[in-house]
Amino acid sequence: MDYGKILRVNLSSGEIRKEEITRDLVEKYIGGLGFVAHFMYHEIPKNANPLGEENKIVVAPGALTGFGIPTASKTSLGAKSPLTGGFGRTVVGAPMGVELRKAGYAVLIIEGKSDKPVVLRIEDDNVSIEPADELWGKDTREAQKLLKEKYGKVSTAVIGPAGENLSKISGVDFEERQAARTGIGAVFGSKKLKGIVVKGTKTPEVANKGELMKLIAKWAKIIKEHPATKDDMGYGSGEFLRWMNQERGTFPTRNWQWGYFQSFYDNAKEGELLGIDPYYWVPRNNPNHERNPCPNCTKPCSQVFTLKKYREGDKVDGPEYETLYSLGSELEISDPDAVAYLNLLCDLYGLDTISAGVTIGWAMEAYEKGLLTKEYTDGIELKFGSVEAAAEALRKMAYREGKLGELLADGSKAASEKLGKESYKFAIHVKGLELPAYDVRGIKGMALAIAVSYRGACHLTAGVYGTELVGKWWKFEGIDRLSADQKGFEIKLHEDLMQVYDATGICKFSRHMYLLEGIPELIKAVTGVEFTNSSLIDAGERIYNLARAFNVREGFSRKDDTLPYRVMHDPIPKGKSAGSYVKPKELEHMLDEYYMARGWSEDGIPTKAKLAELDLEDIAEEIGVGH
Repeated sequence: MDYGKILRVNLSSGEIRKEEITRDLVEKYIGGLGFVAHFMYHEIPKNANPLGEENKIVVAPGALTGFGIPTASKTSLGAKSPLTGGFGRTVVGAPMGVELRKAGYAVLIIEGKSDKPVVLRIEDDNVSIEPADELWGKDTREAQKLLKEKYGKVSTAVIGPAGENLSKISGVDFEERQAARTGIGAVFGSKKLKGIVVKGTKTPEVANKGELMKLIAKWAKIIKEHPATKDDMGYGSGEFLRWMNQERGTFPTRNWQWGYFQSFYDNAKEGELLGIDPYYWVPRNNPNHERNPCPNCTKPCSQVFTLKKYREGDKVDGPEYETLYSLGSELEISDPDAVAYLNLLCDLYGLDTISAGVTIGWAMEAYEKGLLTKEYTDGIELKFGSVEAAAEALRKMAYREGKLGELLADGSKAASEKLGKESYKFAIHVKGLELPAYDVRGIKGMALAIAVSYRGACHLTAGVYGTELVGKWWKFEGIDRLSADQKGFEIKLHEDLMQVYDATGICKFSRHMYLLEGIPELIKAVTGVEFTNSSLIDAGERIYNLARAFNVREGFSRKDDTLPYRVMHDPIPKGKSAGSYVKPKELEHMLDEYYMARGWSEDGIPTKAKLAELDLEDIAEEIGVGH
């Protein structure tokens, strides 16, 4: 059975090598994120400079990506994060993962560092490192257009000016799909790697083609008939924005000063819709239901937004739920065209919309409090609600231009440390990564999940927000989002399961359809490797512990599993979750429960016994504690 090859490209020496994927690697790590974690831990040396030659970029399509399975579209990218200094990973639903698979590769490892701008070109067995001086300085769309003109029908991934200028909140653009979080764009930029182009023409081998065809038909029917599919396709990932505002009061607004869009909802007429609510802007800005789906998606949530102002006629995919928060409510901007415009700028510059928006939100509050003067903002009035100020701030961040650009280019943690003056009290990050669109003061299990996540403030490492907010999912019932009790096992199991989704490449927006029980038969049909429900969870736990071990080796421990000052000291002032926040003693209580559920030490270090149980004996000797 051919599981695909490992493609190694060294940008320093120009050496290109191909290696075999073994069955043992599939049995232990499945694929996708599992492969990324394995190669990152074993090949990126301790204390490596994230922007140095010794850091590596690991790209791996999910084990089920590229085989026509509905919503199995995801590809994982990993590198030591310049933003957090720890395990950096990001996941994207893009054609490139499919093309890599068709070219015969299950893992791409990019090593070394080029002296001049280059593009990595992959066409089946033909792999080359090609000069890209003419692309350096181009925005993402310009660069991808030129690559397609030069190389024809290829899948592309590029960085923009933000990655070139080593912004630690920069990402990689995959043709309207972004691998944005943890600063991987800066790792590309540090290696002078402008982008990657891939074309694959092979048919990937599968273990049982007949069984796979039956399963594809089965899951296409299940997804089509699921009640959530209609809403997802009709209004995208922001479909539940109004519910988060009005029914839960957990939609962060004005740099987390509010738990819902207070200035609108407190004055809205009955039935009036907030401008950034997809039920308002989708009929207005996407009347023809134009979509740009991920590969093999049979329930595309993509909504192609056509701007009516700012850049009239331009289109952008989204804005997604997270962006409606980070460039909308976080900045107290309710105009959907404004948010889509800022979203477009982030995509062109190659900036993570979450980190960029939350960083500007921090700056606007600092300006509001008089801590950040016009002298430091290059004369820009950084007022909440100002679209023009936000747009100019994004440009300066991408190009590291002026005092403001230098202050904000590396995210809110770095900015608050530079500014001082107790501005850390309203810097909204964990481990340096800015928080997503869930006010965890009113979602305490999710607060724990964000505190312990190995990549920093991430809603998808555990994917527990739905369970917490609704109160049930899969094996869980009666979850109380406002209680800090009994969260350890809940978060641990969610995390292990979410690693399985990232290892297989199945979209997490399908997790209420593809429950764990449906995954083993798919893996067997594609790879021939048999998993049980139990062994799949074991694999997820192994991947999670491996990522945690990477961080432990870099000096992370319990001290880093914390939350923003505002989350632990400033209660939500008004709305359905008024008065709720995560007291420091509640966080400590949840950490104790979580470490116990994980089988780690009280300081959050995996034990030798746990790592040995997970068949990670070599890592147990290196970082494990106990006997």
